[in-house]
Amino acid sequence: MQYIRVNSIDDPLFKKLHDLMKEVFPKEEVLEYSLWKEPLEDPSIRVFVALHEDEVVGVTEYRYYPDWNIAMTDFTIVGKPGLSIGRFLAQSRLKDLNDLAKANGKELFGMFAEIYNPYDGENHEFGGVKTMDPYVRREVLSHLGYKRLDLEYVHPSWENDGTAVEGLQLSFMPTDDSVSELPAALVVDFLTTYYSVLSNKPQQWLDMIDTLKKSETVELKPI
Repeated sequence: MQYIRVNSIDDPLFKKLHDLMKEVFPKEEVLEYSLWKEPLEDPSIRVFVALHEDEVVGVTEYRYYPDWNIAMTDFTIVGKPGLSIGRFLAQSRLKDLNDLAKANGKELFGMFAEIYNPYDGENHEFGGVKTMDPYVRREVLSHLGYKRLDLEYVHPSWENDGTAVEGLQLSFMPTDDSVSELPAALVVDFLTTYYSVLSNKPQQWLDMIDTLKKSETVELKPI
C-alpha cells in the first residue's frame, strides 16, 4: 500500500478521493470539487491517499500549525475492511507530523479532530461503509488517545450557508497523555483560523467562540 500526497485537482487521484468523500460523507461536509484547487495547493494542508492496487481505499487530510505546534485531522476515510487501512493511515500521518514538528525544533504537542457523536440520535450511515461506522471510529480514536473538549460544539457548514452543523464533538489527542486541559485561547485561535475560509458563520458558532473567550481553560474528557 502506498501513502501518496495529492496537491492538485488535476491529479487523477483527486477525482477518486473526491468520489470516495461524496460516497461516505453527508453533502454539507464535502467541499465542492473546484473549490479544492486552492486548499490542495496550500503547502500547509496535507492530503494523502492510501493507494492499493491502483484504487484509492483510504484518504486523510490534516495540517500542522508550527506557531502552536499542533495538528488538525480534517478527515480520515477507511474505504474497505480487511486491509488495515486505518492503522496504515494513522501511522503514516503521525510519522509525517512528527517529522514536521522535528523540523520546527519541537515535539508535537497534539492533534485536534472533530468526532461524530453516535449517541446524539442522528443517523450517520456514511454511505453504508461499515468501516466508517461512528461507534467503531469513536472507539478507535479513543484507543489512539483522543479526548473530547468539554464544550457544546457546533461548526459552520462547509456549504458556507450560515448553517450550524451539530452532531460532532471537538476532540484533542495530546502527545503527553497526562494533559487534562487546554488553554481556551488556543482553542479560540485554532477555531477562528481553521474556519476563516468560511465567511458566513452561524450565530451558534459565534456564541460558542464568545463563551470560550471568557474562559481560561477547557477540560479534556474521555470519549
